Parts: sequence; C-alpha cells; structure tokens
Amino acid sequence: MQQLILIGDSIRMGYQADVIRELTELADVWAPTQNGGNSANILQHLNEWIISRAPDVVHINCGLHDLRKDFDTGEPAIPINQYESNLRTFLKRILDKINCTVIWALTTPVNEIWHHERKGFDRLEADVAAYNAVACKVADDLDIAINDLFGVITEAGRDSYLTPDGVHFTPEGSALLGTAVAEFVKPYLTTS
Repeated sequence: MQQLILIGDSIRMGYQADVIRELTELADVWAPTQNGGNSANILQHLNEWIISRAPDVVHINCGLHDLRKDFDTGEPAIPINQYESNLRTFLKRILDKINCTVIWALTTPVNEIWHHERKGFDRLEADVAAYNAVACKVADDLDIAINDLFGVITEAGRDSYLTPDGVHFTPEGSALLGTAVAEFVKPYLTTS
C-alpha cells in the first residue's frame, strides 16, 4: 500500500480524519500530531516528517502561520521573501532526496473581520493572495502540482465554513477540505 504524508498548518488537523477515511483503501496516511506551523518549522522537521519516511505522495500546505503578525512590529512571522526561500529549499530537498510526488496546497481564505477583532493577527485577503502567488511561482518552477484549497473554500462560500474567529473551519468546512484533498490526491496514488 502506498504512503501519503500530510504536512500543514492548523487547518490540516481538522481535515486529516476525512482524508484518512476517504483514502483508507489506497494509502497509509500519516501526518505529524503537532501543528505543522510555518515554513521555517516544516524546514526544521523535514527529515523527521518526510525524507526519512520515503512516502509515495506528500501533500503540503502552509502559509497562514507565516502570515501571522508579530504583536510588536506588525510584520509577518515569516517575511514573504523568506517564505519563498523556505519553500524552495524544502521542496527541492524532498525532490532531491526521495522519489515521490509532491503536491502544494494553496493557503485557504480568511475572513477580514479577524483583522478588526484580533489585533496583531490581521491576515487580509491581499496578504493571502500574495503568499499564494509566491507558492504558485515556486510550484511552477519546480513542476509541482497545485491543490487550490483557496478556490475550494471561496467557491463554497467561506462564511458557511469558517468559524467565527475567521481562520479555522467548522466540521462541515473540515469535511469539505478533506474531500477536496482526498479527491485531488487520489489519481496520484493510483498511478504512482
């Protein structure tokens, strides 16, 4: 049976169970029990989480934690140029070290109301779009597939699927994301 690894920020923790349920006959699905966090954290855990396990398919999303603003400076935790550098570094390391399919999932949308209610954590649509554009550029350069989770939630109607904090997902939202991930990954498991 093939092995799928899910790496990502806190939204992945919600949809992981749905992915496992939908792909149970095709793959052993593994994800770290801790939040994948930002791109720097994924880079730090790269060997432990991915390379040493030599999976067939790796599905990665991050970005929301990179966008998280510092309370004192108001700057993103990981500046956009460093985000791009981190992405290039860990994706190239994966591709250089193991023979697997890597899929990049775009960061999901957030509600702008969070900007007004949670000082220091403003992640406006323009920020998400900018970080997603960087991820698309890197994925294109490295010939990596893009799973557009941003588009999935936007098309479905974010207000119905986001929790009141504007960044996490209701059970229905997690199920929607889980199905989107499973359906996107499935062809790569059956053909690799």
